[in-house]
Amino acid sequence: MAKLDAYLTQHADRFEEELCELLRIASISADSRHRPDVVAAADWVAGQFRRLGFATDVVPTAGHPIVVASSPPQPGKPTVMVYGHYDVQPVDPLDQWISPPFEPTRRNGNLYARGATDDKGQMFTHIKSAEAVLACDGQLPLNLKFLIEGEEEVGSLNLEKFVAEHSDRLACDLIVISDTSQLGPGQPAITYGLRGIACYELRLRGPRQDLHSGTFGGAITNPARALAILLASLVDDQGRVTLPGFYDEVVPLSDAERQQMAALPLSEAAFYASVGVGAGWGEAGFSALERRTARPTFDVNGIWGGYQGEGFKTVLPAVAGAKFSFRLVPDQDPVKISAALRSWIEQRCPPGIDYELIDAHGAKAVVVPLDSPAMAAASRAIERGFGSRPFAIREGGSIPVISTFRQRLGVDTLLLGWGLNDDNTHSPNEKFCLADFHRGIKASACLWHELAALPSLR
Repeated sequence: MAKLDAYLTQHADRFEEELCELLRIASISADSRHRPDVVAAADWVAGQFRRLGFATDVVPTAGHPIVVASSPPQPGKPTVMVYGHYDVQPVDPLDQWISPPFEPTRRNGNLYARGATDDKGQMFTHIKSAEAVLACDGQLPLNLKFLIEGEEEVGSLNLEKFVAEHSDRLACDLIVISDTSQLGPGQPAITYGLRGIACYELRLRGPRQDLHSGTFGGAITNPARALAILLASLVDDQGRVTLPGFYDEVVPLSDAERQQMAALPLSEAAFYASVGVGAGWGEAGFSALERRTARPTFDVNGIWGGYQGEGFKTVLPAVAGAKFSFRLVPDQDPVKISAALRSWIEQRCPPGIDYELIDAHGAKAVVVPLDSPAMAAASRAIERGFGSRPFAIREGGSIPVISTFRQRLGVDTLLLGWGLNDDNTHSPNEKFCLADFHRGIKASACLWHELAALPSLR
């Protein structure tokens, strides 16, 4: 341990600078203008693995490339695969960034940049931990594989096919993902549950062009108003989704789990204050933590229609649209949700309006067992890296590939998050606590030794 600590201390500044190199690459997967940047990020990550002596490929897909790397094989030793992503979210609204999103900036012990914590910084901790163990011990205590994709932020459109076609190459005993968060500052956590997701775009079209609202208003259905009514009616005044059958397959929270969540050292008032609101809202009968991590929800992610320029232009818009999503819990099926939604819109679309519903992507929720040997090993490793034992938590976000891994590779996933809930992922001023970046590297290095010492990972 002393040798590892010395190496991590000696190379800490270099690790940060290398992360900054990656963060300067504007690998926005949703924006076709940044496709060269996405490819550049894949090549940069591949270069890291090649310097470690890993067998490395940058595999083209119909979308963005996938980086696959493997340490030199050690027969008889367990195999762990790290999954992560090098693509990032768009930066809008740009004017709310204090420093440019692709010019990494240190402030108050944090590193600010798009992708700092989601997921470049967290993913990078595992690459640097492999480097540190190799430098200190001469070899890894187990076999390591890495699967780093460039489409996580747009639904992992090509990853499921890749996993299905290369299941032998990706065979492993366990998967590790760091794309989640701690419970709070100084409160590390292992995430045992994530919500699923179903994402859509709804477009409504009325007249063939924008019309004068004085001349035509009252006689023509307004697409913007029709859209507002449809979206608003998807949730009732008790915070429950009104889509028929939406809750039919929901696995309710057990009393024991609700008690466990209630015992976590969290304050609802502090949570609301941290995001700048005075109070919250949601499904009646559940705490804020339960609603945002373990109950299904509906949210509008973006909405448009009509005149948006300076001043007023009193038009009846020809088109209006919205992007929205449902977060799902076990055992909801996004395919069934899509069918119910399409039927629901068909029945309620007003006269004079044509609609188009685009099913973007979906994934089921996941919950992993808390009592596995791998979970205990991860807990010990995190305690060594962060100085305190981790909490077991559920998170409200979604990582669609976990279900694919379980189905195609037959293995469970450890979700070890080094980020914080106020890291502004998907928002302006995304950050990563630099102390947690370095703690994550140490915890990851300890994890490889802890897992290698287990009689079995299953």
